[in-house]
Amino acid sequence: MESGDNSSTAELMSRYVSSELGYGVPKDGWRICLAHEFKEKRKPFQAKDVSFSNIVEHIGLGVRYLKWWYKKTQIEKKAPFIDMFRAIPLRQIYGAPLGGIGGGTITRGWRGEFCRWQLNPGMYHYKTVIANQFTVCLRRGGQTVYQQVLSVERPPTLQGWNWGYCGEYAFYHALYPRAWTVYPLPGQNVTLTCRQVSPVIPHDYQDSSLPVAVFVWDIENKNDYPLDVSIMLTMVNGSGHKDDKGGGHWNEPFHLEKEGESVSGVLLHHCTTVNPYTLCMAAREQVDVINSQYGFTTAFSPKGTCGELWGDLITDGRLDSPTGSSPPTQKGEKVAAALAVGCSVPAQGHNDLEFSLAWDMPNITFGSREREHVRRYTRFFGTKADAAPSLSHYALTHYRLWESSIEEWQRPILQDSSLPSWYKSALFNELYFVVDGGTVWTELPEDSDVSGGLRSDDGGLPAQPAIIKEYGRFAYLEGQEYRMYNTYDVHFYASFALIMLWPKLALSLQYDIAGSVVSCDPTERLHLMSGRNSPVKVKNVVPHDIGDPDDEPWQRVNAYLIHDTADWKDLNLKFVLQVYRDFHLTQDTQYLQDMWPICEAVMESEMKFDTDGDGLIENSGYADQTYDGWTATGPSAYCGGLWLASVCVMCKMARLVNNEAVFQRFRDILDRGSAAFDKLLWNGQYYNYDSSGQDLSNSVMSDQCAGQWFLRASGLGDGQFQVRHKICSALKSVFDLNVMSFAGGQMGAVNGMRPEGVPDHSSVQSDEVWIGVVYGLAAVMIHEGMLEEGLRTAEGCYRTVWERLGMAFQTPEAYCEKGIYRSLAYMRPLSIWAMQLRGYQGKISIVYSSRPLSPCLFLKTHWMRKPEVPSL
Repeated sequence: MESGDNSSTAELMSRYVSSELGYGVPKDGWRICLAHEFKEKRKPFQAKDVSFSNIVEHIGLGVRYLKWWYKKTQIEKKAPFIDMFRAIPLRQIYGAPLGGIGGGTITRGWRGEFCRWQLNPGMYHYKTVIANQFTVCLRRGGQTVYQQVLSVERPPTLQGWNWGYCGEYAFYHALYPRAWTVYPLPGQNVTLTCRQVSPVIPHDYQDSSLPVAVFVWDIENKNDYPLDVSIMLTMVNGSGHKDDKGGGHWNEPFHLEKEGESVSGVLLHHCTTVNPYTLCMAAREQVDVINSQYGFTTAFSPKGTCGELWGDLITDGRLDSPTGSSPPTQKGEKVAAALAVGCSVPAQGHNDLEFSLAWDMPNITFGSREREHVRRYTRFFGTKADAAPSLSHYALTHYRLWESSIEEWQRPILQDSSLPSWYKSALFNELYFVVDGGTVWTELPEDSDVSGGLRSDDGGLPAQPAIIKEYGRFAYLEGQEYRMYNTYDVHFYASFALIMLWPKLALSLQYDIAGSVVSCDPTERLHLMSGRNSPVKVKNVVPHDIGDPDDEPWQRVNAYLIHDTADWKDLNLKFVLQVYRDFHLTQDTQYLQDMWPICEAVMESEMKFDTDGDGLIENSGYADQTYDGWTATGPSAYCGGLWLASVCVMCKMARLVNNEAVFQRFRDILDRGSAAFDKLLWNGQYYNYDSSGQDLSNSVMSDQCAGQWFLRASGLGDGQFQVRHKICSALKSVFDLNVMSFAGGQMGAVNGMRPEGVPDHSSVQSDEVWIGVVYGLAAVMIHEGMLEEGLRTAEGCYRTVWERLGMAFQTPEAYCEKGIYRSLAYMRPLSIWAMQLRGYQGKISIVYSSRPLSPCLFLKTHWMRKPEVPSL
């Protein structure tokens, strides 16, 4: 790790990487010793963590939630979209997930365990399958001299295997979408480096969709004699879920030769009633490798000692390969398979072995089982559920091209010495959520209409937008614990990663949201906070989300039922701001034309929140925006700033579409609203939280400049509605109070701070740190020339999450100064890519390319000295 709590190990690992051994492990990234133990053990947020005053205030919500939870779990036998009673406990074990975008994921922990599974779309299973392991066998002169499971664990099962690898001098290194594990073999003078590669490639809309990963094992023999080395991969047919024992699962060997390349392995057919799939482990048979060895076992029981399999490998470094398939399992029985590949490694030399893991679940249903969806990768590999061999062959013969593309993308950032190492690690490793956020990427059915047959009053939205037809539908969860797809108030922050790296998916998502805007669902339902019945979806209002994967996303939106989000103040505004930002970055005029009438419709809906006609919207006195546990009354810094920023971009878009009448209307609103905003909220140093005049209305909100942030990201910002010296003053107040006066300046920015320098404890969210908000705050600081402050602010979050709390590849929504966290593996921290958009006031150049599968958008940043900031 980069922290100094294990300096001797860190120094040793540094010598490994910088030595002439040449493992290819990059200097930058997240690194951890396999023997490391995190000292701090945090617990998830629970009701007991709420103050007494907040409990009293929300007692109605608690009673209604309990009734709803009981009905959902005990009667309907469904998983709640937010389970307040069964929070996921913190397991400090996760590494980079395997697989491309939208085809499901399997996570391999940093100690080598296969431990988190998301094969059924959006539904997670947290189970370490202990039999899923890599094992090494070394032979010299026809005799096995060393055989070891490459795991530090000592499980109570599989006692016939040699467990307990010493991880003291081994380390894991992640720079997503790749990861490296370096295993020095004690007493053998041999080092293994396992390189994990997933096809997550910016601007690539084919290979990035593939449900595959590759493991390349580099073997270095530092002895003066040659060795025969075998690597064995064992996998259970299943994921540790109860349906592994459901019966009917079976395995079979396969061999595929194509274009002069041979790939062989074992297919593990998991034959569930719903969403069956085939898991495939394979290896490339390298005809040019001296004494290449290959063998497999199609079936063994992962119970008991499994000594027979261990002995088979230890005898000659091979596995006897039985012919034919295994019989289907009986109910209550599990079956596993093994694949071993070997080669000779010369004295003082190298060799390598290549494995792939693929999973083929081409046709999926969500929890309602109402309709079938087809995953994106089937466009290239078919829908017949027989693609696993071809996927494996493709992965093993193309992964070097993937790596070349990944290196080309990452190189300018990694080689920039002006960028701190922690930032490089955070920037790339936080991208894991694009893949492992319960992500689905599907084809648009031929008979579908994104708006359910409805149109905005002025038209403008096609039934099947060309971009969705070509690039498919994309959805990712708010969080692995907050199970709602494309939660829009949060996507506002996370969207920078998509628009910068996969802009076609970002626009596709926007078309889906636009289709939902013009649709409605008048079904009345109880909202848990208010206790009132309201329609599920109101026309011309942006939805909170597009549904729950345990129901039927896209078909039934707004799985969130705590508040009636038709009254939320930020959703409509965030749509308008993203439309213009996306147009600014892509220059897609068709997109602007299609979205313009939708923007007019949602802004018209928003007008009702300006109750006094002063050009500025008011909050309602309850939590009516993304801070859904923190109330605001009257005009507020957050929603008022977003409103005026949206009015700004409406003026800009009106001119672009030649609508002078709309321009003049919004220009007038902007003039009046800006004056009201300044009069009601500016206190001489920063913008007050709200204008209610209540005891805590002058709290310092870390996110008070969110509107300005999006204007800057859209090429706007100077002289729009806030004077720059006031923005800089507000940001300085946030830095001094929310950052430096909180936790010694080491944990990022707390959401709310009192001007006297203590956190605002008025709600369950005001005294939290929201990592995604902090990265957005850092971005606007950088935009405004506060480079050092922005870096210091963001660094606190990275150090806390990745190095201190052990939350790698599960960055949460929030943590407090002590004790607790909330909502592991969350969407919002993808906002770190907003820091890269303008890279320390860098310049952006956008270049389009028509070459297939090549990047269509290149960002080039030129780092500049910190500009002068006006004196305050």
